[in-house]
Amino acid sequence: MIDLHCHVLAGIDDGAQTLNDSIDLIKLTIADGVTHAVCTPHIQLGRFDNNIETISAAYEALVAQVSRQKLNIKLAFAAEVRICPEIMILAKQNKLPFIGQWENTDVLLLELPHSHVPPGTDQLIKWLKKNNITPMIAHPERNRDIMADYQKFKMLDKLGCLFQVTASSLCGYFGDVAQEIAVKMLKEDKVTILATDAHNVKRRPPNLSEGRAVAANIVGEAKAQTLVYDIPKLISESKFIN
Repeated sequence: MIDLHCHVLAGIDDGAQTLNDSIDLIKLTIADGVTHAVCTPHIQLGRFDNNIETISAAYEALVAQVSRQKLNIKLAFAAEVRICPEIMILAKQNKLPFIGQWENTDVLLLELPHSHVPPGTDQLIKWLKKNNITPMIAHPERNRDIMADYQKFKMLDKLGCLFQVTASSLCGYFGDVAQEIAVKMLKEDKVTILATDAHNVKRRPPNLSEGRAVAANIVGEAKAQTLVYDIPKLISESKFIN
């Protein structure tokens, strides 16, 4: 399996805090059946002021430790970028880390606030699309506006976004409503990929295999496999070319 959303880089967001934490998460990720992972720390201006340089430094430290311990996983890095007007400036300056490509466009893992879909989201998405950037909305099933009104999700869908659903949501670990939305999206064939959004070993561990199993029960083995391998591979292939 291939995981395109995880917080395993040490000390730069609310995921792994130390390199030992990172390695513990990586070992669990491997045990879960993941062979490739794109590390996606938060970029959230004013809270997690990361950029390509800070992410790259944390990534290189992790890769070196993974190599020293001979852990069998291939890594790359990008970011989960919180929606804000400054995204347009970062895009123009070529400072957005992308998780891969989709239909000859760059794919941006775009995070909405958990509380709502901000006004102007549609305009930003249209601007990104016009500039050959396809937003992949991170965990829309956990957004409270979408949980309260599924039409908010349909608006994002009509704009041509991709969607990453969290494996734990499908398994019910984020509550009944998030699970219901995730299942509804799955049945409507609106899920682009499943990912872990893993943050730590105890509360937010990597459990892509469990999410895949739930998805298989709903949409069948073949479709579940596309969500955790085929489509993630298609998107991230350029990240793993040596």
